Amino acid sequence: MIMQELNVAILGASGYTGGELIRILVNHPNAKITYVTAEKHAGKKVSEVFPHLKGILDLKLEKLNPANLPEDIDVVFAALPHGTSAEVIQEINKRNIKIIDLGADFRLNEGNYSQWYGDHPCTDLLKVAVYGISELNRDQIAETSLIANPGCYPTSSILPLAPLLKENIVDESSIIIDSKSGVSGAGRSPSLDLHFCEVSEGFKAYKVAEHRHSPEIEQHLSEFSNKDVNIIFTPHLIPIDRGILSTIYVKTNKAYETSELIGKLKYYYKGCHFVRIYDEGKFPNISFIRGSNYCDIGIKSIPEKKSAVIVSVIDNLVKGAAGQAVQNMNIMLDLPETTGLNLNPLYP
Repeated sequence: MIMQELNVAILGASGYTGGELIRILVNHPNAKITYVTAEKHAGKKVSEVFPHLKGILDLKLEKLNPANLPEDIDVVFAALPHGTSAEVIQEINKRNIKIIDLGADFRLNEGNYSQWYGDHPCTDLLKVAVYGISELNRDQIAETSLIANPGCYPTSSILPLAPLLKENIVDESSIIIDSKSGVSGAGRSPSLDLHFCEVSEGFKAYKVAEHRHSPEIEQHLSEFSNKDVNIIFTPHLIPIDRGILSTIYVKTNKAYETSELIGKLKYYYKGCHFVRIYDEGKFPNISFIRGSNYCDIGIKSIPEKKSAVIVSVIDNLVKGAAGQAVQNMNIMLDLPETTGLNLNPLYP
């Protein structure tokens, strides 16, 4: 099928996620970036904010105003702060446009959202948005016009756990997720905590037992598996630019050999290009997926303890944000999921 070129808008294009969206979409055969916004950088060219894109995209960044969105836009990527995103999308949704929200505004149900963020500005849209975990919700993604793109930590946690919960292999009440993220996960805005001298040679836990990605992981694993999933989630900051490694500890319902669990995951993700399951005795490294849309998963069973340890890695800016957003766009438009995403990992 030959599809005409689609006009794409990126709202909030001056952050790290916006930069990754641009990097990916300029090579997408069916997409043309025609409108980009940024608040504090409005009036500048994209290549002034991102010098690595000089000669690649020199569009001028506009001030965000939904009323000024061009009439010929087909797809909108919103990389905006929570709260801001919902109000903007409420206006844009009145038009026949595919919308992919990379913020938090449509990831949680109303109860969870109000508990963690406050009152939701448009609960009617909250009920129709589809959670865009690409490999698990393809059918719903294909039928919707509004996607809630998952958070980075949830992507690295949900993909390895969902099949095992669905098949009643792991105990849903005692899951421990220990995740480590590169500094780009905190965004591009200046902060003392993220200065080189504060991060270099350091390794710290933060928002222990109170990170907003905890309810997102629990909600969507519960919905997918039809179980009341409970997790203990601890994120850590490590002194690298990008990447997430999640080590997940689970109890199993019986003594499994490692080969059995690997077989379950390989069977479930058969045909899923961006999920790579490692063979027995092998575990992924952040350096193996850097710059790519892959999620790599390794697992080790401890039969005598009826337990297992899972290790998953993603690039937080790609599979954890911009890459999965483009993957979701491809599904919405009935394009091959890999279109524009043949990004080989950077190594070393």
